Amino acid sequence: MSIAFSLYLSHRHLDAMLEALKGSRYLAVWAAGLRGHGWFRRFTLAAQIRGMVMWPGALIRTGEVDPDEIRNFPAHLKRLLVAETVLHGIILVWGVVAFVLLKLK
Repeated sequence: MSIAFSLYLSHRHLDAMLEALKGSRYLAVWAAGLRGHGWFRRFTLAAQIRGMVMWPGALIRTGEVDPDEIRNFPAHLKRLLVAETVLHGIILVWGVVAFVLLKLK
């Protein structure tokens, strides 16, 4: 489910995310090399954008990302990125629970 949702984001919404963050020096370097080279590279680029939008602190401090672009990132795209992050968190928690239950057995 998680991989399918990530592929959906990278296929349908990557261009809009890149447009919203067009002033980012960090993305300018990565997008040039990853944008048009197959599904896996688009998938990787979408994951990097998710990290930038969800946890921008260090990139803002180093000047790699414009804080105004993060603040003005489209709300519908941010909701999709938050949903993906929550989905990954749920998968991680269930993985830990399954691991602990198997070890206790």
